[in-house]
Amino acid sequence: MQISELQIQQVNHQINALKKAGSFYGKKLAEAGIDSIASQEDFEKLPFSEKSDLRDAYPLGLMTAPEEDIVRIHSSSGTTGLPVIIPYTAKDVEDWAIMFARCYEYAGITKKDRIQITPGYGLWTAGIGFQNGAERLGAMVIPMGPGNTEKQLQMMQDMGSTVLCSTSSYALLLSEEIEKRGLKNKIKLKKGVIGSERWSDKMRQTIADSLGIELYDIYGLTEIYGPGIGINCLGENGMHIFDDYLYTEIIDPQTG
Repeated sequence: MQISELQIQQVNHQINALKKAGSFYGKKLAEAGIDSIASQEDFEKLPFSEKSDLRDAYPLGLMTAPEEDIVRIHSSSGTTGLPVIIPYTAKDVEDWAIMFARCYEYAGITKKDRIQITPGYGLWTAGIGFQNGAERLGAMVIPMGPGNTEKQLQMMQDMGSTVLCSTSSYALLLSEEIEKRGLKNKIKLKKGVIGSERWSDKMRQTIADSLGIELYDIYGLTEIYGPGIGINCLGENGMHIFDDYLYTEIIDPQTG
């Protein structure tokens, strides 16, 4: 990607805000002696952040807006060390919902759909991310959360859910249960939006064939909003990332 003049202005605005806040990113920029950028080359010299850096900022070292502007926090799982806590402003939440709603639209999902959300809620970004995007789209949300497969299947039938949002492993479990119970003709699922886990082509095909639905792979991470910053389309040739919100670089980990 080539950085535009507008993006350079936005980056400089953010550099100023980060240094003024004196938070983790501001200190990192100060240590590198960076006050502003003027070109693509300058931008590419901005310092990297490692996962360990983000953990070292625990609990609220990543907060760059005034505390009175923070409306929510989310956290990574912390399974391999201290969790990374990300504070969100109302604008962050809105931007995230806009991107997620676009993801649904890329999948051909509309406000006439009924979206059953099975990932977890709480500190994890998954469940509430799926919900924010669906509400922004204007679709009916069925906020089930994780587990309780009996209730999931009941609501899927009674509510006529047309979209399943889940991890790949839970989508596989539901497909097996639907097949085992002979419920395939009683459900109205048309599409699945799957995230939070890696899944093989074989697993994807198994779920799609078993449920008879189109599957879409959603992408995200706690450190950048959450799920909903990218999704594949029917072309199934990689993911679409929204470059009016995100600047994407591919970095060689050996050379930087």
